[in-house]
This record gives sequence, C-alpha cells and structure tokens, in this order.
Amino acid sequence: MMGCHLGRCFQVTVAGGSYQPGLTAVLQGVPAGMLLTEQEIYGDLLLRKPGADELSSPRKEPDLPIIYTGLNAADTVEGAGNRNHTNGTPLTVLIPNLDRHFIHIKQYQDTNRTPRPGHASYASFIKYGPDDDAIGAGIFSGRYTSTIVAAGYVAKKILKLCGIEVCSYIREIAGVRCDDVDCDTALKYTDAYKQMRRDYDPFYQEVYIDGRITPEMRLLEKISILAEIEKQIDEIRAKAPKIDAAKIRDKYGVHHIVNCPDLAAADAMVEACMKVSATGDSAGGVVEVVATGVPTGLGEPVFNKLDAELGRMLGIGAVKGVEVGAGFAVKDMTGVQSNDELHSEGGKVVFGSNNAGGITGGLATGQPIVVRLAIKPTPTIDKPQETIDKYTLENKALAAITRRDATIVGRIWPVAENFTALVLLDNLIAHFGYQTLMEKVKPA
Repeated sequence: MMGCHLGRCFQVTVAGGSYQPGLTAVLQGVPAGMLLTEQEIYGDLLLRKPGADELSSPRKEPDLPIIYTGLNAADTVEGAGNRNHTNGTPLTVLIPNLDRHFIHIKQYQDTNRTPRPGHASYASFIKYGPDDDAIGAGIFSGRYTSTIVAAGYVAKKILKLCGIEVCSYIREIAGVRCDDVDCDTALKYTDAYKQMRRDYDPFYQEVYIDGRITPEMRLLEKISILAEIEKQIDEIRAKAPKIDAAKIRDKYGVHHIVNCPDLAAADAMVEACMKVSATGDSAGGVVEVVATGVPTGLGEPVFNKLDAELGRMLGIGAVKGVEVGAGFAVKDMTGVQSNDELHSEGGKVVFGSNNAGGITGGLATGQPIVVRLAIKPTPTIDKPQETIDKYTLENKALAAITRRDATIVGRIWPVAENFTALVLLDNLIAHFGYQTLMEKVKPA
C-alpha cells in the first residue's frame, strides 16, 4: 500500500486498521522547540471518536494517544526546561485500539464473504486478495481518520503560532442546511463547542485532568494504564456528566450534539437525521472549513495549486466532493457575479466578495479560505441490500448487523479541519522558504 503518505515539506505517513492493535501517524517537518502533550492531541481526537452521542456508532474506542517519538524524554541539560519539547526528529503518535472484542470480530467474519454496498470491501478484496484486512474494513474504516486528526492537531498548533487559524463546522445534515456564518462567529463557536466536549468527556477528565497519565511517564507506564482502561471503558463512560441541552446552551452557547453555529438548524438536523435512522437508513451532509490569516501568495502552481491540494480531502473516507468558495454554484453565475472585486481602503486591499474561497490561480488571496465537503450517508445500514459472495459470485442478500453511525457528518468535521491544517502547513513551509530565498538573491 503506497498511498498512505501526504506532504512534501511537512510529511505525514499513517498506518494501522480498525481491528489491528492500533493506528500510527508519523510526522516529519515538525520544528524543534514546541511543547506538545498527549492531552492536547486527545482534545481533538475526542471530537471524532465514536460513541459520543446518539448520531454516532456505539463503538467505545477512547482514542487515547501515545507520543512515541519526537519529544525530548528529559531536559537536554539540567534545568533547560525543554523536556517534552519537540526535538526536530520524526514525531510518532500511536492510537491503540482498546474496544475490539471477539463478538464484533465474529460479526465481520460472518459477513465478510458478502461485501457491504457502499464500502471498499469488494474492490479491496480484488486488489489485495483473501488476506485483505476485512475485519472492520481495516484501513478503509473511518477509524483511520484518527491518524489525520492527531497529525493535523500538531500542524494546527504550529499554524496558530504563525497567525493562521483553522476551524470547521457542520453546514448540512439530512437536507437541513444552516445559514451563512461569518468567519469570526464560526471560529468562536467552534472553540466553545470543543471546550464543552472536553468538559463532558469522561476520559479527558479522568485520564488527563485527574493525572492518570502524565507527560512524565515512560512508555511502558502509559501502556500499563491503557491496559487497565481497556477493562474499565464502561465504568469510565458511566462517569460522564448527564447531558442537559438547556444548561449546555446557557453555559457554552452551543448545541449539545451538533457543531453548527445555527442552533435552530442544529436541532432540525438532529431531528431529520433521527427520522432517517429510525428506518434503518443513514444520512449525509456538508462540512465547511474556514482558515484565516493565510498569507497572500501561499500555494505552488501548477500541479500543486492550493485549491488542488485541498482537493486531496477526497482522500477522507465518505467525502465525495470538495468545493472551494462558491464551488459548483459558479456555473449559474456570470463573470461579473463571480468575480471578487477589490479596492484599496486605508492602505489595505479589500475584496467585495469571496466567491473564490480565498484562492485564485492556485494562490491564497489573503481572504479567508473557505472549503466545503460533501459527505455521503453512512454505507453500513440496517436495511436489506443486494450483494454477492465474493468467493463464489453467487447473488446474496445482506442486512447490516455491525455497529453503525446514523450519520458520519458529525465525525468528519474535525478530520476536515485537521486535514486542511496539514495542507496549509506543508505549503507554508515552502512559502516561507521561497520568500526567504527571494530576499537572499535580491540585488543589494
């Protein structure tokens, strides 16, 4: 498998599968000197993990990460204060699978002869043969996106130190769409939503706030704690605070389930999705990503244009379309309607609109970058479907019995946010390098 690598200057390689011992993200290009903790990374991982609400799969993976390489294990000299700082070597994040039980493996074994429509199971069987990792769909499972979130958090932290902010939220689920949201509102709302999720996540509170795992522990100490947690998943989950939607809205100003700044639309999204799920079916939707503070000129034409690089988010499972700015709507516009006029105001360039989504000619314009992803309905559904026996090619009927999500839109937005951060940081390193080189070669 040769497609598990992303980036040129900031590189990420991912590995693992849904029911393998775990997953891994290896990052190259992380600058030395940055304090980094597992608690921070988990703060983003908990946003996409399953079992968090009634719209997601009941699988109970905690998604607790371990930073395996890339940090100083101790102060480099006594009193230096650089323990747990990045040291410039490849950074490795391990995400062990803790909720993989035989009963679920057996369900896959019993149904793996008959590929699930909408999944990669038929094509991957033809490509990799009978040894294809078909338990839980392997690397084709949504679980692999945890590696993108872990790696992307690191990129996002670096970008923020450079004045670039990235956020994502849900624009649509099951045909219910929220109104346009300005960038500042989206960023503020998403930050509040993330804080709420951390406050209500029992693993975040017990493992990190209560100090069950600390940065000072050695690898084997952390592994032993995770082995204990594996046996206590239900016990820890039972400690989660009772969800009171009204109290959450009053304290945080956010919806208790859906990361959508339009609270009325969020309520309608949940209602519409639950109606679909009650029939055994699933729903799709749209996720929007916004990045602010991106320097003008970021991007590398011709084949690595910034919008083309963001189009790589088609690599996220369940994403079937990526549009930048007005996207497909430009087909119904005239040139004067589509063009983003610009003028000077107080010594600064101001645009009258942002139909380009902050990118023209593959280069950032300095406006907010706006990207939307079309997410297909969860392919695992509780309805009879036609399929085949992949060994005999006999026609078969299939009804899903595995754990499933009513929609995966609510778990894709953190993946999209962090994938965008990976693309932007990769381009930012190249951009800084090119700008510095230009300064060096200019005539004195």
